[in-house]
Amino acid sequence: MSSVITSLWWIAPIASIFALLFAVFFYKKMMAANEGNETMIEIAGHVRDGAMAYLMRQYKVVIIVFVVLLVILQALALFEIQNPFVPIAFLTGGFFSGLCGYIGMKTATAASSRTAQGCSEGLNRGLIVAFRSGAVMGLVVVGFGLLDICIWYFVLDKLVYTTEHMADGWHFLGMELVPADCSVAEKLVHMTTTMITFGMGASTQALFARVGGGIYTKAADVGADLVGKVEAGIPEDDPRNPATIADNVGDNVGDVAGMGADLYESYCGSILATAALGAAVGAHNVMNGTGTEADAIALVTAPMVVAGIGTILSIIGMFLVKCKEGASQKNLLKALLTGTLGSSILIVLALIGMWLGGMIAGGIVLAVISGLAAGVIIGQATEYYTSAEYKPTKGIADQAVMGPATTIIDGLATGMYSAGIPVITIVVGIICAFGFAGGFSDMSMGLYGIGFAAVGMLATLGITLATDAYGPIADNAGGNAEMAGLPPEVRERTDALDSLGNTTAATGKGFAIGSAALTAMALLAAYIEEVKIWIAKLAGEGSFAGFTAEQAEHAGIMDFVDAFELHIMNPLLLCGLFLGGMMAFVFCAMTMKAVGRAAGAMVEEVRRQFREIPGIMEGTGKPDYASCVAISTKGAQREMLMPSLLAIIVPVATGLILGVPGVMGLLAGGLTTGFVLATMLNNAGGAWDNAKKYVEKGAHGGKGSDAHKAAVVGDTVGDPCKDTSGPSLNILIKLMTMVSVVFTPVVVKFSPVIQDFLNIATK
Repeated sequence: MSSVITSLWWIAPIASIFALLFAVFFYKKMMAANEGNETMIEIAGHVRDGAMAYLMRQYKVVIIVFVVLLVILQALALFEIQNPFVPIAFLTGGFFSGLCGYIGMKTATAASSRTAQGCSEGLNRGLIVAFRSGAVMGLVVVGFGLLDICIWYFVLDKLVYTTEHMADGWHFLGMELVPADCSVAEKLVHMTTTMITFGMGASTQALFARVGGGIYTKAADVGADLVGKVEAGIPEDDPRNPATIADNVGDNVGDVAGMGADLYESYCGSILATAALGAAVGAHNVMNGTGTEADAIALVTAPMVVAGIGTILSIIGMFLVKCKEGASQKNLLKALLTGTLGSSILIVLALIGMWLGGMIAGGIVLAVISGLAAGVIIGQATEYYTSAEYKPTKGIADQAVMGPATTIIDGLATGMYSAGIPVITIVVGIICAFGFAGGFSDMSMGLYGIGFAAVGMLATLGITLATDAYGPIADNAGGNAEMAGLPPEVRERTDALDSLGNTTAATGKGFAIGSAALTAMALLAAYIEEVKIWIAKLAGEGSFAGFTAEQAEHAGIMDFVDAFELHIMNPLLLCGLFLGGMMAFVFCAMTMKAVGRAAGAMVEEVRRQFREIPGIMEGTGKPDYASCVAISTKGAQREMLMPSLLAIIVPVATGLILGVPGVMGLLAGGLTTGFVLATMLNNAGGAWDNAKKYVEKGAHGGKGSDAHKAAVVGDTVGDPCKDTSGPSLNILIKLMTMVSVVFTPVVVKFSPVIQDFLNIATK
């Protein structure tokens, strides 16, 4: 058998096409909805124009970075220290990631006035319009992500031949990619290690989208809140506030385009890492006579099939979301939970059916359930710590009575507390997935099970991301209703949806960082497999790093762990651990300072307009919205470059100096520290935001009270935490891993030379 495509595999590409078709269906339904009056349409148009203008400028910067990286990758390929397909794979990953962000934002900006108009007709109508508009983002992410993976798998299957077809092996641009005696199992290893590299393109694009969008939105938000709410005492989204259009633009470029690109690379990374581990396990089993080639193919295609099934079931879950008029916050949360939890239950039932039908191993099914359960628990824990329906957020509002200082102290403590349950959940999830997959008797299968837990957590991403993207749409709808002067009951409905959106956004970020932890764990193992492949290639007829080519091909993961001394007593690995922990904090500091600088410029501009443009406060003068949009755009473009480049440069520099142990330490340190820090920042920010909204509903004196002003300060501190630094950390974790995987041959080949020169080799 030369082809590695089975009849079951076709579930994945068919499901991806279904997702894209339903995305078109939901988009058309949204566009057919009533846009509202002329004022609502005009306001939505300003937001849409500002968002698209920003995105085009961001893409220009990203294209320059991509061209530079493409030249580097192409040079590595020409010097035969990288697969020549890697530059192409890198580009496709970045392209589809950017495309998902663009489509999601185009939909969101068109949906804001329609959601506001829907809320004027009823709460359920507003929820349906906003949620199904968010569903467009969820479906294009899983649709394009799974389709990209399937296209690469199909194309490489046709290009990478086995010995039945090519006696001399397979060459491309003069480089031998597949040896002459390549078996089907070895073919799968070459295919999946090539495919995994397009995750670097997706991660690079996602980091720019997240960091740039986060800086943009929070610069506008902080400026609008501090000057508009606190100093001028006018309501949120008041048309007299010059920064309000920029604020609404920011919701889209940060929370829609940024989140879409973020979860696109999480989704693809989990599938690709698991497929690569499956190929390594399959090849090892075939070599040892404990498995067949058919088993190896099943191990590789299983994550794609499960993702495909999850995609179809996510679509079903989307039709379950609805609510009654006058629904409380808990009722709204229950409406969304019906969809997300319903999809999760359906996929569990589907997998049990596949298990009983002999199509998937029972241990893998339990590993998937471990990931799903971990995702649900993290989501519910996030809801508890960030929703105004529960004690932690109400406690922050209570502290606001005493002023901004106690508000900030309690918010920080709440964020720190909130890290406990997700960390314990991930630990238990990892152990369960590892054990269920047979890891305590076979390390490689256990790591494969951890990868599958990540696939399980993201299997229903279509609907999970829909609940996330819904949030900024509802927020924009509230701004549209306020600026258009719609009746108070409309604003009450949009505020209810917006408050729910803050919680669902925090839940989505919890899913993102949880899946990042599991995916990064699987990628650590995939990194060692990449090291193994390049040692075998560099060994040639002799040996390299103590292995001949044959020894490297037959070695297991633990053989390389021993060979490179990947243990805590190796000073090179320990140094890497410290560097990884440092990266999380330095990266957050850079992004927060960037928000502070951009927000400072915004504050000065809003104050200037209040001071110099006559009649603004009376409603007779018109603010200069465009200048505020320009300030946010310029600030984001200037500030996003250094943090993003840091994530690319540090893993390569660490690898060249500290070698493979240093890289493993860097990735492990970044993973553990980044996970805890991101959880704390995301949840503290979400809790501060909802505490402010809780006060605005009438608690402790309501809007305009001293408690409200203190809550606004807390919300302002939380803004960069939950929308810039926190969400960017999970991309940092995976991008550093992806960069390490792509630059493996450079590190493996040149780090021994550099270490000998510096006299720091441990052996």
